[in-house]
Amino acid sequence: MGHTYDNPINVSFRSLRLFRPRKSDWLLESAFLEETMLRKLAFGLLASASALLAAASYAAQAPSELKIGTLYATSGPFASTSMQQYDGVKFWVDEMNARGGVYVKPYHKKVPIRLIAYDDQSNTATAATLYDQLITQDKVNILISDSTSVLTSVAVPIARNHKMLLIDVTGGGTPFFSKDNPYIVLTAIPVTSLWPKYIVDFLATDGAKLGIRSVAMLYDTNDFTGTEAQAVRNSLKALRSPLKLVYDHGVPTQTSSYTVIINNIRATHPDAVIEFGFPNNDIAYLRALQENGVTFNWQFANFLGIDPVPIKKAVGVQGLKDLYSYVPPSLLAHNPNFGLTLAQYQTAWDHKYANDKVPFGHASVGGYMTGLVLQKALARTQSMEQLALRKAIFSLSGKLRTLDGAFSLNAEGAQVGELLPLGQIRLTANNGMKFAVVYPHAIATGKAIYPAK
Repeated sequence: MGHTYDNPINVSFRSLRLFRPRKSDWLLESAFLEETMLRKLAFGLLASASALLAAASYAAQAPSELKIGTLYATSGPFASTSMQQYDGVKFWVDEMNARGGVYVKPYHKKVPIRLIAYDDQSNTATAATLYDQLITQDKVNILISDSTSVLTSVAVPIARNHKMLLIDVTGGGTPFFSKDNPYIVLTAIPVTSLWPKYIVDFLATDGAKLGIRSVAMLYDTNDFTGTEAQAVRNSLKALRSPLKLVYDHGVPTQTSSYTVIINNIRATHPDAVIEFGFPNNDIAYLRALQENGVTFNWQFANFLGIDPVPIKKAVGVQGLKDLYSYVPPSLLAHNPNFGLTLAQYQTAWDHKYANDKVPFGHASVGGYMTGLVLQKALARTQSMEQLALRKAIFSLSGKLRTLDGAFSLNAEGAQVGELLPLGQIRLTANNGMKFAVVYPHAIATGKAIYPAK
């Protein structure tokens, strides 16, 4: 009995083999195999074409530019640090754009960067308005805060309310970081509670051997310096150190007169004095010491190492002799695994900003280093969603080393790497000065001079 197939392609191999194979059957089965292979090939080509079309469509969604928003201050008490940081960020942006943009993984291509920046004039109210403008009107893809904890403090709640990740460069105030706020990451300095670690360690060990028994501490009552002061108290308590805090006093950040304060400190006869302030506070305090002919045996000034140029200019080199401060990455070479070395960066900075009045300093390094973190994160983020970008930044923790040191974050997004050594000023020829690292011992370049000569 013969068989008729209206649509032999839909007949299974099994059903075909139920029949007695005849020449016509073999021809039919051969036709079936051939058409099946063609169908599979067609399906494969269709799937490949669909994937290519989808990829092309996805790539077409890439924006013509990546908008990064930030603030800077051309005037006011934070201008020196702010302009260094801004120029550091701008250095990285220009470097990326010279290469055709920064590679963004979700778009599988490089995207040019547009840096949108406004002058907040060191005013927190102005800064708050401008941060909001960057998010709501300019609709930036990435938000970078201005320098210092004071100018960053107003950005933290604004960014959080808008669910915008705040890339915090140099605002190390510990209160900014909490388990319930995933919209902040500190990139270029350790969280403030870690800053005084080597001060306390030195005083409790080497200082004790030198005869330091009592400490006076003066600080500004803001998120940054107030946290430093609390860290000293906590550390002394944890170490069960015999060091006694004979003076522990906070003053407003705007304080400019220190004569009465210095006299009050002298009355406690401290072996060591710690002053936690911003550059303007350091300048006013150190000038008051000079004007009143007061010299303490051991004196720490907060920003003397972080931003030395304006302090040196205002106080003079002789007024800085034997003083202690932090030694920042701008004065201490690290071995990076990504980006320029300190020497390479400073050479490039000096060339790029040859006619600029902004000095090279710690915030210069911080601004550029923050760009490097973003460059790495953008190359591995799964999307441009804010929390996806945060996740990508977190993936760099413990793996990335830049000219700023080891990049390491805690669970709240605070930087816990890049600890700042303790240094003491040495005067050099031609009215110059340099820092000798005195602690920790592993990287020390000199021994502490005590008492100050």
